[in-house]
Amino acid sequence: MNTPPHQWTVYLAGEIHTDWRERIESGTAAAGLPVVFTGPVTDHDASDRCGAAILGEQDDPFWFDHTGAKVNSIRTRTFLKHADIVVVRFGEQYRQWNAAFDAGYAAALGTPLIVLHDPEHRHALKEVDATAAAVATTPEQVVKLLAYAIEGRLD
Repeated sequence: MNTPPHQWTVYLAGEIHTDWRERIESGTAAAGLPVVFTGPVTDHDASDRCGAAILGEQDDPFWFDHTGAKVNSIRTRTFLKHADIVVVRFGEQYRQWNAAFDAGYAAALGTPLIVLHDPEHRHALKEVDATAAAVATTPEQVVKLLAYAIEGRLD
């Protein structure tokens, strides 16, 4: 099957503590897929501090977080709206409420969603999984899903 005439934009949302993004990016490069990746700011400190660093310090922790979340939402909402596919990774560390929000936002936009998590999280993520086009357990499965979706190949 012929490759589509454009690059696909894949938004990588979710946990920032493991190498899952790099594994997907290197796998799609090795497969020669026409993909450009976008995603949130993955520097945890920069993401937390962006509002205060740009708009001024906040004395109240609520407003510190609120301002940062709003600044981050400029990037997140824009990239999610322009994505052809959204991949959301739920990892082992922390409760990733923002990842769940990104999955819901992609679903509301009608953007195809691939959810990535370990099998032990199936029950906790059943509603998120139910909205996904596919649920993967490894970054390599995501690469295979992208190869099939984009080029119709199973190898």
